[in-house]
Amino acid sequence: MQAIADRDGAEILFEGGSFHLACFIAQQVAEKALKAFLYSKGEQIVTGHSVETLAAWCSEYNPEFERLREEVAPLDGLYIPTRYPNGLPDSIPARVFTRKSAIEALRLTDLVLEKVRNYL
Repeated sequence: MQAIADRDGAEILFEGGSFHLACFIAQQVAEKALKAFLYSKGEQIVTGHSVETLAAWCSEYNPEFERLREEVAPLDGLYIPTRYPNGLPDSIPARVFTRKSAIEALRLTDLVLEKVRNYL
């Protein structure tokens, strides 16, 4: 439920032109959704921030997450540079992450949400 609420927030950021923040929230939404899936399978402690690693873990319960893992792995590249200016060479996140970047990030996030919804 939190992932869905955060996805709505990402849309507001996108519509407001905060594309770098929409990209960051997109990564966070995918992370939260995958963690929710793992908790639903009985996992007690789910740590880490890598969407790729979490999707691989989910594939231990459902092999369909392996294909998803490969597709959504680029979201991991949004975790730090979307927030910190020192994560980018000679620029800031607000200039580097564009509308196009955010559209793709949100598309990938929606794939994760759809997959998790199908199995919860």
